[in-house]
Amino acid sequence: MPKKFIDIMDTTFRDGFQSVFGARVLMDDFLPAVSAAKEAGITHFEFGGGARFQSLYFYLNEDAFTMMDKFREIVGPEANLQTLSRGVNTVTLDTGSRELVDLHAKLFKKHGTTTIRNFDALNDVENLKYSGERIVHHGLKHEVVVTMMDLPPRCVGAHDVAFYERILREILDADIPYHSVCFKDASGTSSPQKVYETIKMARKLLPEKTHIRLHTHETAGVSVACYLAALEAGADGIDLAASPVSGGTSQPDILTMLHALKCKEFDLGGLDVERVLKYERVLKECLKDYFIPPEATEVSPLIPFSPMPGGALTANTQMMRDNNILDKFPDVIDAMREVVEKGGYGTSVTPVSQFYFQQAFNNVLFGKWKKIADGYGKMVLGYFGKTPSKPDKEVVKLASEQLGLKPTKENAIDIADRDETKSVKFTKELLEKEGIEVSEENIFIAAACKEKGIAFLKGEGKVNVRKISQTAGEQICTAKESREPIKEKYNVVVNGKKFEVEIYDSASGAVEIKSVKPASDAMLLPPEISPTGKKSTNENGSGEAVLSTLPGNVFKILVKVGEKVTKGQKMFILEAMKMEIEVVAPKDGVVNSIEVEVGQTIKNGQILARI
Repeated sequence: MPKKFIDIMDTTFRDGFQSVFGARVLMDDFLPAVSAAKEAGITHFEFGGGARFQSLYFYLNEDAFTMMDKFREIVGPEANLQTLSRGVNTVTLDTGSRELVDLHAKLFKKHGTTTIRNFDALNDVENLKYSGERIVHHGLKHEVVVTMMDLPPRCVGAHDVAFYERILREILDADIPYHSVCFKDASGTSSPQKVYETIKMARKLLPEKTHIRLHTHETAGVSVACYLAALEAGADGIDLAASPVSGGTSQPDILTMLHALKCKEFDLGGLDVERVLKYERVLKECLKDYFIPPEATEVSPLIPFSPMPGGALTANTQMMRDNNILDKFPDVIDAMREVVEKGGYGTSVTPVSQFYFQQAFNNVLFGKWKKIADGYGKMVLGYFGKTPSKPDKEVVKLASEQLGLKPTKENAIDIADRDETKSVKFTKELLEKEGIEVSEENIFIAAACKEKGIAFLKGEGKVNVRKISQTAGEQICTAKESREPIKEKYNVVVNGKKFEVEIYDSASGAVEIKSVKPASDAMLLPPEISPTGKKSTNENGSGEAVLSTLPGNVFKILVKVGEKVTKGQKMFILEAMKMEIEVVAPKDGVVNSIEVEVGQTIKNGQILARI
């Protein structure tokens, strides 16, 4: 009896990169490995979308559409090239208008995409209707998704087989056009038995020849068992990656799965072990200079208690590592269980996983529920759709009070359509104002990536990847280290002259001055103050300090020196952990000084301005 053919999608170049490197891998560094993958006989790739869209503009100074075009040139016209889309969010972290959702599908078709895997983290089918329709309208294959995870212990109310059956029936009843169905577990926490029963349920419910896939991660250590369970239950496809971006926070390795299926009745696309080995050697050589975070290679027994997807985990730990607060990571993970439960059990996948992490981070840093994260608050208030279960009433009340928003049951895409800043007209005018060519690609880049998209289009983008050769001499810390080396820049005034001084404070306690150079007024930062709100001793400015609420980067400055502001008015937007964080005026007054600039890396409690 012939073996059943199982379609393998190689996730190396999208989810693998996202799960291990926070999506920060330069195009020219990895394209040789794409050729090697083709030679190994792989014909189905995940090659873009998800965080591998914004990250190219945010951190790599590269164009995602150019990358997609080059990828297609290498693999040829017959390969199935797949991207990941977040329903009405598409490849951004906010709800898009209907215009932008349509433009996303149109452009991804134009630039080589065959299939778009389309999910909603809340499993709100309303968020899949229009996005799925436009994917098919533009000639793409639509892989509709039910998102999965296991709930933390003692939590009930969603994410069992009956819940997934209800969501699947809602998709079918809504007449959303689709070509395949994927069950996506970004945290890798679903138990093998639940996977088996879910795929069995789907196989009975869906038309006979429907292509059913499972996507999971190795993060919790059960991915191979889940894939075996899915195949036994009738799945037609699974997702795998290649070393060194397989396992750990990523998908299981292609070779691992080939080994696990020996003597079984499944054929993984006719792949040959020796050719896959050669492909993995090429990939390893391509990525040899990239720093692999230790947590990216680990299987954590704690993940089922606080589900955190691999693709978000490393992005968050890299941010914390860069800001010397990685020691807080275990506390944040511990805090996530309560955040997940009280948030209404949205699936822990972008952007909801980031909402969870941000709120857990705030609960650790500022005290439980003292500061509601913007995304988390809007989620429990209903601005991104309907959560699987009702969020905690007290948390909803706190979110409403702190964010100044009322709960809503309106569809997310209808809310977005009323926002003129999400219109194509608004973005066109913005491009014209900046002297940038008004093309559909540029419109989408600017709409999806905001200021960083504009900076890229103006030739002002920056490269921020973590390569070993670029961090020579700088010890890279792990969560287990209690004393981390610090490489810092300080600004000092000597006899009225300002200098930027870079020092290196090693783990042994030795301090070495690395460089001294003149500093401009804009670079002169006041000393850091503590997150407890102590008054700064800085004598270069006056007035009440406006403080950063967490480490990250300055994304937007919304006020100018001399401008009148009112208490609660937005002054800055910070970027951290894939989130935009607002900083508001602590009182009515006049802006005396702005002490940071767009793109600058800041610490928790750093002075941003004075009123």
